[in-house]
Amino acid sequence: MFFSRSIIFNQNLNILEKQDVTNQWLAVVNPNAGVKKCERDWKKISLLLKKHNIDFYPVFTEKRDHGIALTKEHIEKGYRKIISIGGDGTLNEVVNGVFRQKATDTSSITIAVISVGTGNDWGRTFFIPSDYEKSILIIKKEETFIQDVGMVCFSKDETTRYRYFVNMAGLGFDGLVAQKTNADKDLGKANALVYFKNIFTSLFSFQSVPTRIVVDETEMKHHIFSMGVGIGQYNGGGMKQAPGAIPDDGLFELTLIKDMSKWSVIANVNRLYNGTIGKHEKVEMLQGRHIIIEPKTPVLMEADGESLGQSPFVFTMIPKSLRVVVNREKLLSNKKQQ
Repeated sequence: MFFSRSIIFNQNLNILEKQDVTNQWLAVVNPNAGVKKCERDWKKISLLLKKHNIDFYPVFTEKRDHGIALTKEHIEKGYRKIISIGGDGTLNEVVNGVFRQKATDTSSITIAVISVGTGNDWGRTFFIPSDYEKSILIIKKEETFIQDVGMVCFSKDETTRYRYFVNMAGLGFDGLVAQKTNADKDLGKANALVYFKNIFTSLFSFQSVPTRIVVDETEMKHHIFSMGVGIGQYNGGGMKQAPGAIPDDGLFELTLIKDMSKWSVIANVNRLYNGTIGKHEKVEMLQGRHIIIEPKTPVLMEADGESLGQSPFVFTMIPKSLRVVVNREKLLSNKKQQ
């Protein structure tokens, strides 16, 4: 009798394994996003998804980079639609899972976002609201855009590693601020005041670094304070550091902030928010598909808000390789106004 029940149980398992999940959304949920705001709000989010008849299967990240493994595993099980529920770092992990799997072409997978984190900079470019229900209504429409994705090689623990990113990488001063801010997040501290505290303290510990930069075929050398390599326009919770970035033109926008005095940095923070940073005499904006950055002494890097490693860096563009759900109505309206 036990043997026959075992056969039935195994047959049921096989039926479950063969279920078609290609039209079901995989919800990759980061409970720690927004200093555990996602954990507190998950019941509300899940009820809203059910209210709007979104068929979803939730999985929960338990540690840093767990979202990469979960995404990769479930794509190999057949999932082709994924909702990232968390912050920019959660989205970055989902994207890395998409690009590290071998089951299907990356552009055949659709990614949507419900923003719960502290930065939500990727969503600013695509007009994804922070309101949960409004973002779910956008997901329900399933209007998509195929964007570029960047890959960066860097150094960590004396080995060369790589990471994909969808919004922006910050190097030098930006990398140091991100490292301090992420350490604060791990301690349960994250808000605008903490971020600006880290900017202020980093100003007095970071020195500009002589740096060799190659953008496609053009080589240059500068003393660099900070750098941004953008696919999207925003980073740091709303700073418009790459105002000319277009997420599907196959080009990075490189913002070089050269050897600027500490007080000049403070005096010009508003330029980062209003998109006029490129007009400063110490700032140079460049575009390219392939970028090499070799500081004379090691500097730190973050990508999509995630602290990763240190120089040297090599950036490679992967054009039009990721399908994302966007607020198409606002995108078209914004395009007409430009």
